[in-house]
Amino acid sequence: MCGLAGIWDASRPRELVLRERVESMATTLRHRGPDDSGTWVDEEAGIALGFRRLSIVDLSPQGHQPMHSRSARYTIVFNGEVYNFQSLRAELEKLGNAFRGNSDTEVLLSAVEEWGLEAAVERCVGMFAFALWDAKTRRLYLVRDRLGKKPMYYGMAGSAFIFGSELKALHAHPGFHPDIDRRSVVSYLIGNYIPGPYSIYEGVRKLPPGSILSLSAPQSNSEPVRYWSLKEIAERGTRKPFPGTEDEAVAELDRILRDAVRLRMVADVPLGAFLSGGVDSSTIVALMQACSPRPVKTFSIGFHEQGFDEAEHARAVASYLHSDHTELYLAPEEAQSVIPLMPEMYDEPFADPAQIPTYLVSRLAREHVTVGLTGDGGDELFGGYDTYSRYDSTWGRLQRVPVPARRFLGHLFTAVSPTAWDHALGPIGAVMPSRFRRFSSGDRFHRAAGLLAIDHWEDVYTHIGDVWPNAVGAVVGAGSPRPFTTPDQWAALPGRRERMMFVDLLGLIPDDFLVKVDRASMAVSLEARVPLLDHRVVEFAAGIPLSMKIRGEQGKWLLRRLLDKHVPARLVDRPKQGFSVPIGAWLRGPLRDWAECLLDEDRLRSDGIFDPCSVRTKWTEHKLGTRDHHKPLWQVLMFQAWFDVWHRGA
Repeated sequence: MCGLAGIWDASRPRELVLRERVESMATTLRHRGPDDSGTWVDEEAGIALGFRRLSIVDLSPQGHQPMHSRSARYTIVFNGEVYNFQSLRAELEKLGNAFRGNSDTEVLLSAVEEWGLEAAVERCVGMFAFALWDAKTRRLYLVRDRLGKKPMYYGMAGSAFIFGSELKALHAHPGFHPDIDRRSVVSYLIGNYIPGPYSIYEGVRKLPPGSILSLSAPQSNSEPVRYWSLKEIAERGTRKPFPGTEDEAVAELDRILRDAVRLRMVADVPLGAFLSGGVDSSTIVALMQACSPRPVKTFSIGFHEQGFDEAEHARAVASYLHSDHTELYLAPEEAQSVIPLMPEMYDEPFADPAQIPTYLVSRLAREHVTVGLTGDGGDELFGGYDTYSRYDSTWGRLQRVPVPARRFLGHLFTAVSPTAWDHALGPIGAVMPSRFRRFSSGDRFHRAAGLLAIDHWEDVYTHIGDVWPNAVGAVVGAGSPRPFTTPDQWAALPGRRERMMFVDLLGLIPDDFLVKVDRASMAVSLEARVPLLDHRVVEFAAGIPLSMKIRGEQGKWLLRRLLDKHVPARLVDRPKQGFSVPIGAWLRGPLRDWAECLLDEDRLRSDGIFDPCSVRTKWTEHKLGTRDHHKPLWQVLMFQAWFDVWHRGA
């Protein structure tokens, strides 16, 4: 894993100026690549590429970047891995291509020369973001992997087109003067993250997953073009579903996922896996162990707080699989001590509380290995969240009510404050049917009532996930939020549960979960690999009927049948537990003074981003224990801490 940065300046500064600027940009990414660095400049073209390397495959100088193709036509800076590079290399050698070293980057360059850029990328199994300069056509290409595992930001700084693996690289360019996009702030309050292709800054974009951006000039205003579309994959899976039996589906998933795991175990450095003891990570470790002649190194962390500890489950699975297991129990003070690192680590506002334990387990693993496999993606591919079935049935009941009546009731119920509903629902909550009892708090009832006024299912699902409903009113001077998805991205799928899984793969996976894992692991120079999000697994899952994903009330049915071959069900069958920390209790206790400082009313008013009244009301209610607002408060706190690092000092 590595970090890259680049400049294409229409004013064509002197070589020394370009080199100094791109070196400064790349240096901000040294955590992504502590082993080597390099720059390349073409003064005549006004282009400069910078690189930081984390050596994983071919540790020799032959893997140094920026790297030139044998013909010298192409120059590349490449972040990521092409897992099937050895088979591609063998194919290219048969066509007469020779190689200097053993890196996947050199294979990719040779593939581009042999087959062209898009055809070469389509042959790659991997995770990557790279920049490619074509000296013959004077074109710059930015490319991102199919699911968006590796990041790429780009924008303008005066006359220069600049890009990098993280926003901090863009900050290092002297011409970069960012303006906060308040619509993006609203989206952040809704979902904990900023949806691509937008960023926290006006004019700065994230390259969409599965896309190529082709530029003929620094200011050409080109738009990315997709070479792989999740929408097309999902719709094709509906048109041409898997034709076999359930046993054949399990066997085919075993074959594809086993190969995905095997390819991700290729490394010239120590390798291990994160293990929570759940279905996804246990499946990955089981397949790793089946591919390995020696015990696989596994890692988990534990917390003493009840409801937040998965370590004992991970320990049981590790013992059964005979992995070389390392676990670390953390006191609250140890977890809290890493919170000041978050704004530098996530240089765009990010408020998924699992960022803390993800960093901690990455730090633990890095003490022993350089590469770690994770189990992300199983829930979204195979229907693992119970919300899929619950919200499907809820919407089914709502549709029985005529639309005008729904809208009237929705506006009527939401006109009453959550506090008032607390008083009204409190006495009857204990006698309500169990399926309705979760709505017996004012906040949850308010959220549920808001569903009544919504017409489209995709909008319903976004509303369900709102962390801060009516977020527009909490951001000063904001317009409507940046959309998490737009109708042109929605796949035509037969059922609501299928559409929920699709929407999560489209937005939640690349902009939340993969960002969380990438930044946390890269902060400690650990490469995280995600076998379940191999595009071949995604394409296979798209064709699996819902009955093989969700059976009764149990999700991930097919994945569980595969895991049954390796681990007894009793070790993994338990209610799903989030990988998080007790933020709510911490904010009332040891983090209270820190939060009070960041949420100071005068400070909020001076910054001019958040409405002080909205924030202070939630903070007061949370401190008093009358309401639990830890999720929206964590969003504001992470934003304020980010603002301190990247803007207040500047």
